[in-house]
Amino acid sequence: MRFLIAVLLLSLMSPLKAHQFTPTYPELTPSYIAGLYKAEMELLNIRNDVSYYKIGVFDKDWKSVPFAIIEGSKVLKIEYLDRKNIDVYIRAYDRTKAHYICSKSKILKSVKDPTIISSRICSKIK
Repeated sequence: MRFLIAVLLLSLMSPLKAHQFTPTYPELTPSYIAGLYKAEMELLNIRNDVSYYKIGVFDKDWKSVPFAIIEGSKVLKIEYLDRKNIDVYIRAYDRTKAHYICSKSKILKSVKDPTIISSRICSKIK
């Protein structure tokens, strides 16, 4: 009976999918713009069911920290198997507050598949 339950549970599990957000420990370096620091990040979309990702910067208590990216929008469209280099700019004033840079997959409301799970990957700032 245990064997049957184990086989049933294993057959019901589907492979988990996530995206890649690197580097794991980015460094904030002075930007060419006075008063701003920059972290260079790369996002790889290996999910064929998701095309949009939201970028966020957080402090040690997971409260949002103001930031900017070159594209202007904090939600980026990245097609399946595409890579995107993202420059995250943080004010010098907020540099000591920022602890994490995160990317989160965004599921469209029109997708009604109950098995789709949103993934969030965070990198800790050195």
